Amino acid sequence: MKRFFATYNLPVGLDLALLLIRLVVGYAFILHGYGKIQHPMNWMGPESTTPGFLQLLAAFSEFGGGIALALGLLTRLASIGILCTMAVAVYTHAVAMGDPFMNPKGGSSFEPAAVYFCVAVVLLAAGAGRYSLDKLFFGDRANLK
Repeated sequence: MKRFFATYNLPVGLDLALLLIRLVVGYAFILHGYGKIQHPMNWMGPESTTPGFLQLLAAFSEFGGGIALALGLLTRLASIGILCTMAVAVYTHAVAMGDPFMNPKGGSSFEPAAVYFCVAVVLLAAGAGRYSLDKLFFGDRANLK
């Protein structure tokens, strides 16, 4: 388990880029998830057919995952939660609702969910970087046997 959260020994520039991505995306997910975590079982409203438990998972992955990303704590686990939530969001907007990838008129689209999905894939693959609590608690992969 320690190896899963341990960081790679990357060049400083890449670690700074990972820090910037984690802080910005983490903050965005804290904001996106804050209202949902207030009513985690029914944030989609009474007309939703999505079970309350799945709404709870989405609210927790956004709010808790945002905090985890910003801190660089359990980053890969948080990325898995966000990746799953964004996969559902992409499917919902692209397939179920028929939204375009990008709406030039400012309406609904699946572009933001697709971008967040891709960021989650990058953070799952790369980890948190050296400027993180993952580095402090789990160390560097190069030093693990």
